[in-house]
Amino acid sequence: MRRFSKEDFPVANVRRFLEPGPIVLVSSAHRRRRNIMTLGWHMILEMEPSLVGCYIWDRNDSHAMIRASRECVINVPTADLIHAVIDIGNTHGRDGAECHACFECRLVDASLIPRYSLFVLEVVKAHVARSPRHPVTVHYRGEGVFMISGRNVSYRKRFKPENLV
Repeated sequence: MRRFSKEDFPVANVRRFLEPGPIVLVSSAHRRRRNIMTLGWHMILEMEPSLVGCYIWDRNDSHAMIRASRECVINVPTADLIHAVIDIGNTHGRDGAECHACFECRLVDASLIPRYSLFVLEVVKAHVARSPRHPVTVHYRGEGVFMISGRNVSYRKRFKPENLV
């Protein structure tokens, strides 16, 4: 087994190693206002019902809009949209991008918003492109550095059938 030489690291930056999934674009609308934002801080909370936790900063326009409308769409862009992802993240965006997957969500638990800006959303409808089955996605590593997902490696045979979800 390989051993690594380690040094102290700022705890505020550990997210660089723990980011759970791809960058997503969250679109929202309320009373004739529309917004789209780039989001990297999300996590799966439950499989059935399908619950997703999203940290949305309280100074972001989407925060108030999703709170008021109690709905949004989580869009999963592919790597070819990285410039749009960055541009949307750098501005208060209204224009979207065609994404590989879109998940229509409703806010099901607002109790963590005041203290943590954590929205608990239920995916109520999902739309996913038929191909490719495993799209190349973008993952944020912090400090303006991104990782593009690499080749897929299957280890299905090592899993117990009941664990293949």
